[in-house]
Amino acid sequence: MTAAATVPPSPLPEDRRVLLSQLVAGLDGNSLWWLSGFAAGLAQGTSPTALTVISGGQAAQPAQARLTVVYGSQTGNARRAAEQLAAEAEAAGLPVRVVRADAYATRELVNERLLYIVISTQGEGDPPDDAIGLVEFIAGKRAPKLPELKYAVLGLGDSSYVEFCGIARKLDTRLAELGATRLQAVGEADLDIDSVVTPWRAQALSNARTVIGENITALPSNVTPLRHAGAWTAQHPFTAELLSRQVISGRDFKGPAYARYGIAAKSVQHLELSLEGSGLHYEPGDALGIVHRNPAELVEAVLDVTGLDGALQIEHDGHQRSLSQWLGEHRELTRISRPLLAAVAERSAHPELARLLDPAQKSDLAAVFENHQLVDVLRRWPAEWNAQDLLGTLRPATQRLYSIASSRKRVGEEVHLTVDELRYHAHGSEHIGAASGFLTALEEGAQLPVYVEANERFRVPADSSRDIIMIGPGTGVAPFRGFVQERAEIGASGRNWLFFGARHFNTDFLYQSEWQDALRRKELHRLDLAFSRDQVEPPHTDVRAVARDSRNDKIYVQQRLRTRGRDLYDWLQNGAHLYVCGAIAMGKDVHAALLDVLREHGGLDEDDARDYLTRLHTEGRYGRDVY
Repeated sequence: MTAAATVPPSPLPEDRRVLLSQLVAGLDGNSLWWLSGFAAGLAQGTSPTALTVISGGQAAQPAQARLTVVYGSQTGNARRAAEQLAAEAEAAGLPVRVVRADAYATRELVNERLLYIVISTQGEGDPPDDAIGLVEFIAGKRAPKLPELKYAVLGLGDSSYVEFCGIARKLDTRLAELGATRLQAVGEADLDIDSVVTPWRAQALSNARTVIGENITALPSNVTPLRHAGAWTAQHPFTAELLSRQVISGRDFKGPAYARYGIAAKSVQHLELSLEGSGLHYEPGDALGIVHRNPAELVEAVLDVTGLDGALQIEHDGHQRSLSQWLGEHRELTRISRPLLAAVAERSAHPELARLLDPAQKSDLAAVFENHQLVDVLRRWPAEWNAQDLLGTLRPATQRLYSIASSRKRVGEEVHLTVDELRYHAHGSEHIGAASGFLTALEEGAQLPVYVEANERFRVPADSSRDIIMIGPGTGVAPFRGFVQERAEIGASGRNWLFFGARHFNTDFLYQSEWQDALRRKELHRLDLAFSRDQVEPPHTDVRAVARDSRNDKIYVQQRLRTRGRDLYDWLQNGAHLYVCGAIAMGKDVHAALLDVLREHGGLDEDDARDYLTRLHTEGRYGRDVY
C-alpha cells in the first residue's frame, strides 16, 4: 500500500548495505521512525545517546510526563487505532510514544505513569501474535506492582465470537489487580469500530491532558517520514481486474483409486488479479482486502423471511438507498453477533434465545455463532420487522481479508488468491459464503475493489540463508506459495520445508503440480503431506506415498509434525523460522503438537516448552496467520 518512490543509489559498501537491509526488514513504522531519528542525529553531529523517537519524530519525555500507547494487532485495525490516538495526542501538545507490543520492553512497565493499551482479540479469546509475550508477562507472576500507573484499555473484537474483546477485559482486570488506577472503562469495539473508538479516544485524550498537565506545548518535528502511506484503503479501494479464475480442487484423477477418491467435497479456486496502475505493493505474507457485495441469494433469502420489499427506499445514516442495496452492499448477512441475537430476542420474546444469551451458556451460544447465518436466526426465532429497524439491527458490512498467494518478484503487477468457496446445507436450506460467493461468481474481466493489508510479522526471513518451516493445511497453504516464489526469485540459500494437509489426495491437493515442480527445481526442499480421509494405502510411489502411515488412522498435519519431530526440532535449534496459516482450531492443534515435539526431542518440561515458543514469537521466528 505504499506509494512508489525514487530512491537514490546507496552510498554504502555492499557489506554495510546488506547489514542495513537485515536491520530494517520487518520493522514497523514506529521502529523505523526511531531509527531515522537516530541516524538524523548522527548526521547533524548531535549525540544520539539515550535517544528515543516517538510518534512524529519527537524526542521522548521522561515517563512521568509522557503517554505511552502500546498496541497488539493481528490485521492492522488495532495498530491504526493506536496510531490515530497517538496522532491526536501529539496534535494536542501531549508527549507521546506508540509502541508495538512485541517491541515494548516489559521492564519499562514498572516506571510507566500513563499507559494506554489498544489490543485486538483473536477467535475465542486469544491475543494477537505480536502481544503474546506482553499479555503473558502482565498475567504472570513476574508482573510488578503498579501503584503509580494510570491506564486505560481499548479492545477491538468481533461479537460473532463468544469471548468478545476477551483479551482487553483480562488486561484491564489484571492491571487493576496490580494496583494501577483505571482512568476509564475498557472500550469494546465491534466490527463497526468507529462507533466505540471515537468517543473512547476523546475521553482518553481528556484524561491524558489531566494526568500530564495542561501546559504541555507541542514539540517540533525534525524527522522526514521514510515513506508515505498508500492511497488505497478499505474506504477507498483500488478497482482491480480479474485476469483469470481456475478451480484447483476436485481434479479427475483416473488412477486405480479413482472410484474412491473422485468426488470433490469443496470447490477451491485460484484467482489472478491485475494491480496495474495502482501503485500498490505487497510482500508475501500480506493479505488482500476484498470489498465484496453480498450474493443475490443471500439478499433474497433475508427479504423472503422478513416479507420486506427490496425496492423500498430507506433513509439511514444520512443516505438513501433501496433496501436491496442496503442489504447487498452495506450490511453483514452471514456473520451473526451477540448484539444481533439480543435484538432478535427482545423482538421475538422467545425463551430459548433468551436462555442462549445467558453468560452460563457459552458453548451453546458458540454453536449458534458457528453454524447460523442471519437468515437462520430470522427463521428460527421469527418476529415482525420493518425495514428501518432491520437496518438498525444489522452490523455494517465488513471487508474480508485473503492471504496473498504470490510474490511480486515472480508475477509482477498481479496478485493471486486461493479462495475456498463456502457452500453447505444446514437448517433445511443451502448456504453460501458472502465474500467467497462473490469472488467465485466473477467472470474474467470483472472489476472488484481491493486494497493491501500489510502483515509485518508474517514475512520471509531477512536473512535468506535461514531455513523456513511452513505449516499450511487446506487454503492455509496460500501464503507459502508466495514464500517459495519469493525465496526462489531472490536466490535464498536457506531450505524450505512445507507441511500440507487436506482431506483427500485426489481432490484436495492444492497446487500439487507446482509443489512437485518446486521439489525438482530445489525451490522446495522437503514436503510432508497428510490426507485425513484417505483410509487405504495409496498404490503409488510418487509424492503421495509420503502422505500415509502404514495404519488406517486419519492423519492430520499435527500428527505429521510429531512423527517428523526430531528433524523439526533440529531445524528450529539451527535458527529456522516457523510459520502457521489456516483455521484457528488448526493453529491451536499445531501449537500443541509443537509443544509435544519440544518436550520429546528437546527434553523440556511444559513451562520451558511454552517459553521456547514464546521466545520464537518474540524473536520473530514463529509467525501465525490464523482465522
